[in-house]
Amino acid sequence: MAILQAAGRNIFKSGRTTGASTITTQVARLLEPKERTFGNKLLKMLRATQLEAHYSKAEILQLYLNLVPYGGNIEDVKSAALLYFQQPPDYLSLAQTVTLAIIPNQPRVLVLGKNNDRILADRNRWPRQLRQQHLFPNQDIEDAINEPLDAQRRTAPTLTPHLARRLVTQFPGRPIIHSMLRRNPQAKAEDLTKNYVRRLRELGISQAAVVVVSNRTRAVEAYVGSADFADAASSGQVDGVRAIRSPGSTLKPFLYALALDRGIVTPKLKLPDVPTNFSGFRPENFDKSYAGEVTVERALTYSLNIPAVRVLFEVGVPVFMDKLRAAGFKSVARAAPQLGLSTILGGCGATLEELTGLYAALADGGRYAPLKLVLNEELRMRN
Repeated sequence: MAILQAAGRNIFKSGRTTGASTITTQVARLLEPKERTFGNKLLKMLRATQLEAHYSKAEILQLYLNLVPYGGNIEDVKSAALLYFQQPPDYLSLAQTVTLAIIPNQPRVLVLGKNNDRILADRNRWPRQLRQQHLFPNQDIEDAINEPLDAQRRTAPTLTPHLARRLVTQFPGRPIIHSMLRRNPQAKAEDLTKNYVRRLRELGISQAAVVVVSNRTRAVEAYVGSADFADAASSGQVDGVRAIRSPGSTLKPFLYALALDRGIVTPKLKLPDVPTNFSGFRPENFDKSYAGEVTVERALTYSLNIPAVRVLFEVGVPVFMDKLRAAGFKSVARAAPQLGLSTILGGCGATLEELTGLYAALADGGRYAPLKLVLNEELRMRN
Protein backbone atom coordinates (compact mmCIF):
# COMPACT_ATOMS: atom_id res chain seq x y z
CA MET A 1 0.00 0.00 0.00
CA ALA A 2 2.92 2.35 0.68
CA ILE A 3 4.16 1.93 -2.91
CA LEU A 4 0.67 2.59 -4.20
CA GLN A 5 0.45 5.75 -2.09
CA ALA A 6 3.81 6.99 -3.33
CA ALA A 7 3.09 6.27 -6.99
CA GLY A 8 -0.48 7.50 -6.74
CA ARG A 9 0.51 10.70 -4.97
CA ASN A 10 3.01 11.61 -7.68
CA ILE A 11 0.76 10.60 -10.56
CA PHE A 12 -2.13 12.58 -9.14
CA LYS A 13 0.11 15.60 -8.55
CA SER A 14 1.56 15.39 -12.07
CA GLY A 15 -1.76 14.75 -13.80
CA ARG A 16 -3.09 17.25 -16.29
CA THR A 17 -6.29 17.94 -14.35
CA THR A 18 -5.67 16.22 -11.03
CA GLY A 19 -4.00 18.17 -8.24
CA ALA A 20 -3.94 17.72 -4.51
CA SER A 21 -6.96 20.00 -4.04
CA THR A 22 -8.84 18.02 -6.67
CA ILE A 23 -8.23 14.80 -4.75
CA THR A 24 -9.63 16.45 -1.63
CA THR A 25 -12.69 17.58 -3.60
CA GLN A 26 -13.12 14.05 -4.94
CA VAL A 27 -12.97 12.64 -1.42
CA ALA A 28 -15.64 15.12 -0.34
CA ARG A 29 -17.82 14.03 -3.27
CA LEU A 30 -17.27 10.32 -2.60
CA LEU A 31 -18.05 10.72 1.09
CA GLU A 32 -21.33 12.53 0.35
CA PRO A 33 -22.58 11.72 -3.18
CA LYS A 34 -25.09 14.36 -4.25
CA GLU A 35 -26.81 15.59 -7.39
CA ARG A 36 -24.71 17.99 -9.48
CA THR A 37 -26.14 21.41 -8.62
CA PHE A 38 -24.57 24.78 -7.89
CA GLY A 39 -25.52 24.56 -4.20
CA ASN A 40 -24.11 21.06 -3.85
CA LYS A 41 -20.90 22.18 -5.55
CA LEU A 42 -20.46 24.90 -2.96
CA LEU A 43 -21.13 22.36 -0.20
CA LYS A 44 -18.53 20.03 -1.71
CA MET A 45 -15.95 22.84 -1.71
CA LEU A 46 -16.76 23.53 1.95
CA ARG A 47 -16.32 19.86 2.84
CA ALA A 48 -13.01 19.80 0.96
CA THR A 49 -11.80 22.80 2.94
CA GLN A 50 -12.81 21.07 6.18
CA LEU A 51 -10.95 17.91 5.16
CA GLU A 52 -7.73 19.82 4.41
CA ALA A 53 -8.04 21.64 7.71
CA HIS A 54 -8.36 18.46 9.78
CA TYR A 55 -6.35 15.85 7.82
CA SER A 56 -2.91 15.63 6.30
CA LYS A 57 -2.47 15.12 2.56
CA ALA A 58 -1.36 11.53 3.22
CA GLU A 59 -4.55 10.86 5.19
CA ILE A 60 -6.70 12.41 2.47
CA LEU A 61 -4.96 10.27 -0.14
CA GLN A 62 -5.63 7.21 2.02
CA LEU A 63 -9.31 8.15 2.14
CA TYR A 64 -9.30 8.52 -1.63
CA LEU A 65 -7.74 5.10 -2.14
CA ASN A 66 -10.41 3.58 0.09
CA LEU A 67 -13.26 5.22 -1.84
CA VAL A 68 -12.00 5.59 -5.40
CA PRO A 69 -14.27 4.07 -8.11
CA TYR A 70 -12.84 1.73 -10.76
CA GLY A 71 -15.89 1.47 -12.98
CA GLY A 72 -18.74 -0.98 -12.75
CA ASN A 73 -19.40 -1.75 -9.11
CA ILE A 74 -15.75 -1.83 -8.02
CA GLU A 75 -14.75 0.66 -5.37
CA ASP A 76 -11.49 1.10 -3.41
CA VAL A 77 -7.99 -0.01 -4.29
CA LYS A 78 -8.07 -3.26 -2.32
CA SER A 79 -11.14 -4.54 -4.18
CA ALA A 80 -9.60 -3.59 -7.53
CA ALA A 81 -6.31 -5.30 -6.67
CA LEU A 82 -8.08 -8.51 -5.67
CA LEU A 83 -10.47 -8.59 -8.64
CA TYR A 84 -7.92 -7.66 -11.32
CA PHE A 85 -4.63 -9.03 -9.96
CA GLN A 86 -5.78 -11.63 -7.38
CA GLN A 87 -3.65 -10.23 -4.59
CA PRO A 88 -3.85 -7.47 -1.98
CA PRO A 89 -2.29 -4.03 -2.68
CA ASP A 90 0.82 -4.71 -0.59
CA TYR A 91 1.88 -7.45 -3.02
CA LEU A 92 1.36 -5.57 -6.29
CA SER A 93 4.27 -4.91 -8.59
CA LEU A 94 5.17 -1.34 -9.51
CA ALA A 95 3.52 -1.76 -12.93
CA GLN A 96 0.32 -3.05 -11.35
CA THR A 97 0.41 -0.23 -8.81
CA VAL A 98 0.72 2.41 -11.52
CA THR A 99 -2.11 0.74 -13.44
CA LEU A 100 -4.45 1.09 -10.48
CA ALA A 101 -3.29 4.66 -9.92
CA ILE A 102 -4.21 5.90 -13.41
CA ILE A 103 -7.53 4.12 -14.01
CA PRO A 104 -9.61 6.38 -11.70
CA ASN A 105 -8.84 9.36 -13.97
CA GLN A 106 -10.94 7.71 -16.73
CA PRO A 107 -12.69 4.66 -15.25
CA ARG A 108 -15.18 4.39 -18.14
CA VAL A 109 -12.46 4.47 -20.79
CA LEU A 110 -9.60 2.65 -19.07
CA VAL A 111 -11.34 -0.66 -18.46
CA LEU A 112 -9.03 -3.54 -17.60
CA GLY A 113 -9.74 -6.56 -19.76
CA LYS A 114 -11.23 -4.44 -22.57
CA ASN A 115 -8.82 -1.57 -23.22
CA ASN A 116 -5.55 -3.11 -22.06
CA ASP A 117 -3.54 -1.76 -25.01
CA ARG A 118 -4.56 1.80 -24.27
CA ILE A 119 -4.00 1.31 -20.55
CA LEU A 120 -0.54 -0.15 -21.25
CA ALA A 121 0.48 2.87 -23.32
CA ASP A 122 -0.80 5.27 -20.70
CA ARG A 123 0.75 3.25 -17.88
CA ASN A 124 4.25 3.23 -19.37
CA ARG A 125 4.42 7.04 -19.44
CA TRP A 126 4.41 7.21 -15.67
CA PRO A 127 7.40 5.00 -14.75
CA ARG A 128 9.55 7.27 -16.92
CA GLN A 129 8.33 10.32 -15.01
CA LEU A 130 8.80 8.52 -11.71
CA ARG A 131 12.39 7.79 -12.74
CA GLN A 132 13.08 11.51 -13.07
CA GLN A 133 11.93 12.00 -9.49
CA HIS A 134 14.23 9.16 -8.29
CA LEU A 135 11.44 7.47 -6.35
CA PHE A 136 12.33 3.94 -7.41
CA PRO A 137 15.52 2.16 -8.52
CA ASN A 138 16.20 2.19 -12.27
CA GLN A 139 15.86 -1.59 -12.49
CA ASP A 140 12.38 -1.42 -10.93
CA ILE A 141 11.41 1.22 -13.47
CA GLU A 142 12.64 -0.92 -16.38
CA ASP A 143 10.84 -3.98 -15.03
CA ALA A 144 7.64 -1.97 -14.75
CA ILE A 145 7.88 -0.72 -18.35
CA ASN A 146 8.57 -4.22 -19.69
CA GLU A 147 5.90 -5.97 -17.63
CA PRO A 148 3.00 -7.17 -19.81
CA LEU A 149 -0.58 -6.24 -18.96
CA ASP A 150 -2.96 -9.18 -19.26
CA ALA A 151 -5.28 -8.34 -16.38
CA GLN A 152 -9.00 -8.86 -16.58
CA ARG A 153 -11.76 -8.83 -14.05
CA ARG A 154 -12.17 -12.07 -12.14
CA THR A 155 -15.21 -13.27 -10.29
CA ALA A 156 -15.32 -11.98 -6.75
CA PRO A 157 -14.35 -14.73 -4.29
CA THR A 158 -17.11 -16.11 -2.08
CA LEU A 159 -15.05 -17.31 0.85
CA THR A 160 -16.94 -18.77 3.83
CA PRO A 161 -20.23 -17.15 2.76
CA HIS A 162 -22.24 -18.56 5.67
CA LEU A 163 -19.85 -17.27 8.32
CA ALA A 164 -19.42 -13.95 6.51
CA ARG A 165 -23.19 -13.43 6.46
CA ARG A 166 -23.41 -14.44 10.12
CA LEU A 167 -20.69 -12.07 11.31
CA VAL A 168 -21.98 -9.12 9.30
CA THR A 169 -25.37 -9.63 10.93
CA GLN A 170 -23.81 -10.07 14.37
CA PHE A 171 -21.57 -6.99 14.08
CA PRO A 172 -23.52 -4.46 11.97
CA GLY A 173 -21.55 -1.42 10.94
CA ARG A 174 -18.14 -2.85 11.84
CA PRO A 175 -15.88 -2.34 8.77
CA ILE A 176 -13.37 -5.09 9.61
CA ILE A 177 -14.13 -8.32 11.47
CA HIS A 178 -11.24 -10.61 12.36
CA SER A 179 -12.37 -14.23 12.37
CA MET A 180 -10.41 -17.14 13.83
CA LEU A 181 -10.41 -19.09 10.54
CA ARG A 182 -7.18 -20.49 9.09
CA ARG A 183 -6.80 -20.61 5.33
CA ASN A 184 -5.46 -24.17 4.91
CA PRO A 185 -7.96 -25.94 7.23
CA GLN A 186 -10.78 -23.92 5.65
CA ALA A 187 -9.80 -24.83 2.09
CA LYS A 188 -9.33 -28.50 2.99
CA ALA A 189 -12.66 -28.66 4.83
CA GLU A 190 -14.46 -27.15 1.83
CA ASP A 191 -12.88 -29.64 -0.58
CA LEU A 192 -13.62 -32.62 1.67
CA THR A 193 -17.22 -31.54 2.10
CA LYS A 194 -17.82 -31.16 -1.63
CA ASN A 195 -16.23 -34.53 -2.40
CA TYR A 196 -18.16 -36.25 0.38
CA VAL A 197 -21.51 -34.96 -0.86
CA ARG A 198 -20.61 -35.81 -4.45
CA ARG A 199 -20.01 -39.43 -3.50
CA LEU A 200 -23.21 -39.73 -1.47
CA ARG A 201 -25.57 -37.76 -3.70
CA GLU A 202 -27.01 -40.97 -5.16
CA LEU A 203 -28.11 -41.93 -1.65
CA GLY A 204 -30.11 -38.73 -1.33
CA ILE A 205 -27.50 -36.81 0.66
CA SER A 206 -27.19 -33.40 -0.97
CA GLN A 207 -25.66 -31.25 1.76
CA ALA A 208 -23.22 -31.41 4.65
CA ALA A 209 -21.68 -29.00 7.15
CA VAL A 210 -18.30 -28.98 8.87
CA VAL A 211 -16.78 -27.17 11.84
CA VAL A 212 -13.09 -27.58 12.71
CA VAL A 213 -12.15 -26.45 16.21
CA SER A 214 -8.90 -26.22 18.14
CA ASN A 215 -9.56 -28.27 21.27
CA ARG A 216 -7.01 -26.21 23.18
CA THR A 217 -8.22 -22.69 22.34
CA ARG A 218 -11.79 -23.41 21.08
CA ALA A 219 -10.98 -21.28 18.03
CA VAL A 220 -13.10 -22.17 14.99
CA GLU A 221 -10.47 -22.76 12.30
CA ALA A 222 -12.83 -23.93 9.52
CA TYR A 223 -16.52 -23.22 8.99
CA VAL A 224 -18.45 -24.83 6.13
CA GLY A 225 -22.19 -24.20 6.23
CA SER A 226 -22.98 -26.30 3.16
CA ALA A 227 -21.27 -28.13 0.31
CA ASP A 228 -22.30 -25.47 -2.21
CA PHE A 229 -23.67 -22.08 -1.19
CA ALA A 230 -24.96 -21.49 -4.74
CA ASP A 231 -26.93 -24.76 -4.88
CA ALA A 232 -30.44 -23.37 -4.38
CA ALA A 233 -32.06 -26.71 -5.24
CA SER A 234 -30.42 -28.27 -2.18
CA SER A 235 -30.89 -25.24 0.09
CA GLY A 236 -27.21 -24.40 -0.09
CA GLN A 237 -27.66 -21.03 1.58
CA VAL A 238 -28.99 -22.63 4.76
CA ASP A 239 -26.22 -22.59 7.35
CA GLY A 240 -25.89 -26.23 8.38
CA VAL A 241 -23.63 -25.26 11.28
CA ARG A 242 -26.53 -23.52 13.02
CA ALA A 243 -29.44 -25.54 11.61
CA ILE A 244 -31.37 -27.44 14.28
CA ARG A 245 -31.36 -31.18 13.61
CA SER A 246 -31.87 -34.38 15.55
CA PRO A 247 -28.55 -35.27 17.22
CA GLY A 248 -29.24 -38.99 16.87
CA SER A 249 -27.02 -40.95 19.25
CA THR A 250 -24.32 -38.29 19.55
CA LEU A 251 -25.38 -37.35 23.10
CA LYS A 252 -24.82 -40.84 24.52
CA PRO A 253 -21.13 -40.31 25.46
CA PHE A 254 -22.07 -37.30 27.58
CA LEU A 255 -24.86 -39.15 29.35
CA TYR A 256 -22.50 -42.00 30.28
CA ALA A 257 -19.86 -39.47 31.37
CA LEU A 258 -22.40 -37.77 33.62
CA ALA A 259 -23.47 -41.13 35.05
CA LEU A 260 -19.82 -42.03 35.73
CA ASP A 261 -19.25 -38.70 37.51
CA ARG A 262 -22.26 -39.33 39.73
CA GLY A 263 -21.20 -42.88 40.53
CA ILE A 264 -24.31 -44.39 38.95
CA VAL A 265 -22.36 -46.63 36.56
CA THR A 266 -18.85 -47.92 35.97
CA PRO A 267 -17.38 -49.05 32.65
CA LYS A 268 -17.71 -52.72 33.60
CA LEU A 269 -21.18 -52.48 35.10
CA LYS A 270 -23.56 -54.81 33.26
CA LEU A 271 -26.85 -53.51 31.94
CA PRO A 272 -29.75 -55.49 30.43
CA ASP A 273 -30.28 -54.98 26.71
CA VAL A 274 -33.70 -56.62 26.51
CA PRO A 275 -37.19 -55.40 25.54
CA THR A 276 -38.18 -52.88 28.23
CA ASN A 277 -41.20 -50.71 28.88
CA PHE A 278 -40.33 -47.34 30.47
CA SER A 279 -43.80 -46.11 31.47
CA GLY A 280 -45.15 -46.62 27.97
CA PHE A 281 -41.90 -45.88 26.10
CA ARG A 282 -40.47 -49.01 24.44
CA PRO A 283 -37.13 -48.22 22.81
CA GLU A 284 -35.54 -50.53 20.25
CA ASN A 285 -32.03 -50.92 18.92
CA PHE A 286 -31.26 -49.86 15.38
CA ASP A 287 -31.08 -53.46 14.09
CA LYS A 288 -34.16 -54.55 16.05
CA SER A 289 -32.08 -57.14 17.94
CA TYR A 290 -31.08 -57.46 21.61
CA ALA A 291 -27.67 -58.28 23.10
CA GLY A 292 -28.86 -59.46 26.51
CA GLU A 293 -26.52 -58.47 29.31
CA VAL A 294 -23.81 -55.99 28.25
CA THR A 295 -21.23 -53.81 29.99
CA VAL A 296 -21.55 -50.04 29.92
CA GLU A 297 -18.50 -49.69 27.69
CA ARG A 298 -19.92 -52.20 25.21
CA ALA A 299 -23.30 -50.46 25.25
CA LEU A 300 -21.60 -47.19 24.35
CA THR A 301 -19.26 -48.76 21.79
CA TYR A 302 -22.17 -50.33 19.88
CA SER A 303 -24.53 -47.40 20.54
CA LEU A 304 -27.21 -49.62 22.06
CA ASN A 305 -30.43 -47.73 22.71
CA ILE A 306 -32.08 -49.60 25.57
CA PRO A 307 -29.11 -49.37 27.99
CA ALA A 308 -28.78 -45.66 27.19
CA VAL A 309 -32.44 -45.04 28.00
CA ARG A 310 -32.04 -47.00 31.23
CA VAL A 311 -29.04 -44.86 32.25
CA LEU A 312 -30.94 -41.65 31.45
CA PHE A 313 -33.81 -42.95 33.59
CA GLU A 314 -31.38 -43.44 36.49
CA VAL A 315 -29.65 -40.08 36.02
CA GLY A 316 -32.88 -38.19 35.54
CA VAL A 317 -33.99 -36.23 32.49
CA PRO A 318 -33.95 -32.84 34.29
CA VAL A 319 -30.37 -33.38 35.45
CA PHE A 320 -29.22 -34.20 31.92
CA MET A 321 -31.16 -31.22 30.50
CA ASP A 322 -29.42 -28.91 32.97
CA LYS A 323 -26.02 -30.08 31.73
CA LEU A 324 -26.98 -29.53 28.09
CA ARG A 325 -28.40 -26.11 28.93
CA ALA A 326 -25.11 -25.19 30.62
CA ALA A 327 -23.28 -26.25 27.46
CA GLY A 328 -25.26 -23.78 25.36
CA PHE A 329 -27.91 -26.09 23.86
CA LYS A 330 -30.52 -23.41 23.21
CA SER A 331 -33.17 -25.57 21.54
CA VAL A 332 -32.93 -28.13 24.34
CA ALA A 333 -33.23 -25.36 26.94
CA ARG A 334 -36.41 -24.06 25.33
CA ALA A 335 -38.00 -27.49 24.95
CA ALA A 336 -36.76 -28.98 28.25
CA PRO A 337 -40.20 -29.23 29.92
CA GLN A 338 -41.50 -31.35 27.03
CA LEU A 339 -38.48 -33.62 26.63
CA GLY A 340 -38.29 -37.13 28.01
CA LEU A 341 -36.32 -40.36 27.77
CA SER A 342 -36.32 -40.26 23.97
CA THR A 343 -33.94 -37.30 24.17
CA ILE A 344 -30.95 -39.64 24.35
CA LEU A 345 -32.02 -41.28 21.07
CA GLY A 346 -32.22 -37.98 19.18
CA GLY A 347 -35.63 -36.86 20.36
CA CYS A 348 -34.51 -33.25 20.74
CA GLY A 349 -32.98 -30.53 18.60
CA ALA A 350 -29.32 -29.54 18.47
CA THR A 351 -26.94 -27.76 16.13
CA LEU A 352 -23.58 -28.87 14.80
CA GLU A 353 -22.01 -25.91 16.58
CA GLU A 354 -23.45 -26.99 19.94
CA LEU A 355 -22.35 -30.59 19.49
CA THR A 356 -18.86 -29.57 18.38
CA GLY A 357 -18.42 -27.42 21.48
CA LEU A 358 -19.46 -30.31 23.69
CA TYR A 359 -17.12 -32.82 22.00
CA ALA A 360 -14.25 -30.33 22.28
CA ALA A 361 -14.84 -30.44 26.04
CA LEU A 362 -14.29 -34.21 25.99
CA ALA A 363 -10.90 -33.64 24.38
CA ASP A 364 -10.02 -31.06 27.04
CA GLY A 365 -10.56 -33.06 30.20
CA GLY A 366 -14.27 -32.29 30.38
CA ARG A 367 -13.77 -28.52 30.62
CA TYR A 368 -16.42 -26.73 28.59
CA ALA A 369 -15.84 -23.37 26.92
CA PRO A 370 -17.80 -21.64 24.13
CA LEU A 371 -16.41 -21.71 20.62
CA LYS A 372 -14.58 -18.62 19.38
CA LEU A 373 -15.51 -17.24 15.98
CA VAL A 374 -13.94 -13.80 16.25
CA LEU A 375 -10.54 -12.63 17.42
CA ASN A 376 -11.16 -10.50 20.48
CA GLU A 377 -9.53 -7.16 21.13
CA GLU A 378 -7.13 -8.57 23.74
CA LEU A 379 -5.73 -11.19 21.35
CA ARG A 380 -5.54 -8.69 18.50
CA MET A 381 -3.48 -6.29 20.60
CA ARG A 382 -1.22 -9.08 21.78
CA ASN A 383 -0.51 -10.19 18.22
